[in-house]
Amino acid sequence: MQQKGLSLIELLIVIAVVGILASIAYPSYRDQVRTTARTDVVSLLYASALQLERHYARAGQYSDSDSEQTPLASGTAYYSLQAVRDIESFRLLARRLPAGLMTADHCGDYELDQAGVRGNPGSAGEAGGRCWGG
Repeated sequence: MQQKGLSLIELLIVIAVVGILASIAYPSYRDQVRTTARTDVVSLLYASALQLERHYARAGQYSDSDSEQTPLASGTAYYSLQAVRDIESFRLLARRLPAGLMTADHCGDYELDQAGVRGNPGSAGEAGGRCWGG
């Protein structure tokens, strides 16, 4: 009589192989998602700064006036965006959301001001240009 299907030993071997492959692949996948999230937040900061520069060119100030309003995006899936706007300056701060993949990220939060000064408050120290794509 010919056997049809898998024996218990064969099934356990398949499960072990799938488990080993998943344990190798998942950390790489998670790192790729983190890199993408960093790229998204940097793009959002630069796009928001560009919007504020356009606003400054039209209104003569970074803060909203009665005649000129410039709403900014609220953030991304992993970061919330806050903007502090004065007449002559602005500071954009992208904070990590409290729960999610980026909470333990070595880059920390992101900030950008009207002079183009970039920073990573709460970073692990070695963040530097790698976090901003440089």
